[in-house]
Amino acid sequence: MAIARKRQVSLADTKYYHCISRCVRRAFLCGEDHFTGKSYAHRRGWVEDKLLELAKIFCIDVCAYAVMSNHTHLVLYVDDKKANRLNDKAIVIRWHKLCKGTLLTQKYMQGEKLSNVELIFFNQTVKQYRERLASISWFMRLLNEDIARRANKEDNCTGRFWEGRFKSQALLDEAALAACMAYVDLNPIRSKMANTPEDSNHTSVQRRLTSAIEGKQPKQLLRFAGMSRLIMPKGLPFELKSYLELVELTGRIMRKDKRGYIDNINLPLLERLNISPENWLKLTTQFTRVFHGAVGKPSSQAGYCENLNRKRRANISNCVKLLA
Repeated sequence: MAIARKRQVSLADTKYYHCISRCVRRAFLCGEDHFTGKSYAHRRGWVEDKLLELAKIFCIDVCAYAVMSNHTHLVLYVDDKKANRLNDKAIVIRWHKLCKGTLLTQKYMQGEKLSNVELIFFNQTVKQYRERLASISWFMRLLNEDIARRANKEDNCTGRFWEGRFKSQALLDEAALAACMAYVDLNPIRSKMANTPEDSNHTSVQRRLTSAIEGKQPKQLLRFAGMSRLIMPKGLPFELKSYLELVELTGRIMRKDKRGYIDNINLPLLERLNISPENWLKLTTQFTRVFHGAVGKPSSQAGYCENLNRKRRANISNCVKLLA
């Protein structure tokens, strides 16, 4: 039985979530329909463009993504502090980029004075918009609805394009975050859509590598902030160079004609996260198979389950084996 979204998201425990959306049609989301011979590869660009467009508006950052033939993988960071920090006008401006709003919000943006009664309703609306701009559910809803409409129009049909619900996993600690990001970035290689990370079109790792050549980080993605420290700026708690090297090497050894092995000495990120090379390979090839709910070390799972009032700890045995 599906778990209610509010019982999966606990921002007190983690801001990072892995989201998966799957297409329900025989004709793949963005792949080639072998029955008709028609290609839908251009839709991968639709998804990538819309994803990065929404990230500019929502108080949600994209950490990693991979647009596949019949599904998408996202790793998102919910910046609820930013949503609370924005003033009312900024919130309304952002929401109007997504929807037309209400008569009161339009009146407010035109500079017209609101009565006391109108202000009460206006403040309630702004509060609702503020919550939505930091909501994964609303982010995924607007992303998937836009793609579904465009695909239905192109296919000249109606009906459901995506599965009823997107799946989400809470990533409770750095080990879970790094493993999930690498799993997402290496999806095209594992699916034999690309040979190396830099050849993986419509992925975050390709975008990061392109910018890294110029010594930069892409503005559209949550930046790497370096190792965790007392005063930590906003960003992923890893070194960009270490992460890219790890993904590059992992991608190159994930081939049938090569035995999987990572030289632990040359990859300090694995040492810091306390993940063995063998477990790393399993995590980056079977992440969604071995984990079906929140992912993190047992100590991270305890607080998460307590805050959501959940008695059962999902994946606890695999978390102990692979992440502890």
